[in-house]
Amino acid sequence: MSRIEELPDDYDDTAAISGDAFPVPSLPPHLASEPKLSVDELAADLKKSPFFMTSMDDVGDEENEQMEAIRALMYEGTRAENAEGFREQGNEMARVKKWPNAKEFYTKGLLALRAERKAEDATGEEEDKRERVVKEACLNVLSLAPANVKAHYRLASALLAIQKFPDALFACANGLTYHPDNVSLVAIHAKINSQMTVSDTAAKKRLKVETSRKKEADTLVAALKLRNIASRTTGQPPDLEDAFIRLVPDPLALATSTLTFPLVLLYPLHLQSDFIKAFGEEQSLLGHLGYLLPLPWDEKREYSSQGVEAYMETKEGGLMKWGKKLPLLKVLSGGKVEVVDGIVRANLLPKVRADEWIREVKKRKMKG
Repeated sequence: MSRIEELPDDYDDTAAISGDAFPVPSLPPHLASEPKLSVDELAADLKKSPFFMTSMDDVGDEENEQMEAIRALMYEGTRAENAEGFREQGNEMARVKKWPNAKEFYTKGLLALRAERKAEDATGEEEDKRERVVKEACLNVLSLAPANVKAHYRLASALLAIQKFPDALFACANGLTYHPDNVSLVAIHAKINSQMTVSDTAAKKRLKVETSRKKEADTLVAALKLRNIASRTTGQPPDLEDAFIRLVPDPLALATSTLTFPLVLLYPLHLQSDFIKAFGEEQSLLGHLGYLLPLPWDEKREYSSQGVEAYMETKEGGLMKWGKKLPLLKVLSGGKVEVVDGIVRANLLPKVRADEWIREVKKRKMKG
């Protein structure tokens, strides 16, 4: 039995304690075989665990099962939710100009969406196949027993499930000729009529929206043609969400509305850019420079409203100067500058360095 003893008054607490008096316990067998690590090596090893990790750089290039498990939990939602998450992360990276990271997240989002669509298509095909099997079985039963109420009901249900509304009503009406008071047949008859009404309303709404969009698109093409503005699309246009060429205020009023364009303003000497969501055709660059300048990253204050020049690339690959007071329409209407994927692009440079940049552009074009 353990007990507590009082130390004598002459006890010397400075006396050395020998290792024999207090032997060091040996390590468990599974740890004794591990190589001995220095303090720095032990700290580095601990940092590979998510609990002690201070940066994603601590993971290194080797596989880390714990981190993989955490990543799996991060992407535990549906593919559509994951795709939206990737898109938002891509937008965050784009806002801070981390283009490779943004591209990686956008690519992951697209892959997640494609996987979601494939899964939905497979599920839909499986459901259609199952309902067709039920339909064929019911028809076989009815060929032998035309008054079988269960076969009529299940046939109507199968046709309703694959949205064959007229066929479902016909099957239900056949059953009601034999069993006019059957509660289940009466109920599904009402359900078919209700869902058919909802479906017809939705179809009419979709058609109206599609017709309106087509009219707006045709009017926009006519507006560009009327102004002699050259445009083309590539195979991979950027996702600008709700930023696109518009006729405002009325997208169908060709004569009275004006065009607005998404415009990317590039600062090629500093690898920076600004995005203007709606640049009106009657507006000049000078009007926008008022709120864009001074630039937060321009430590040397090289960019000022009076000390900059703007250039656009022509269809032939040359450069055309855009006077700061000149309306955008004047630059685009000549047909020399091309609007690609619905975006106007312009380069802004300090006036004192514009010639240097132009020479560099010409040199690159000559080389390649």
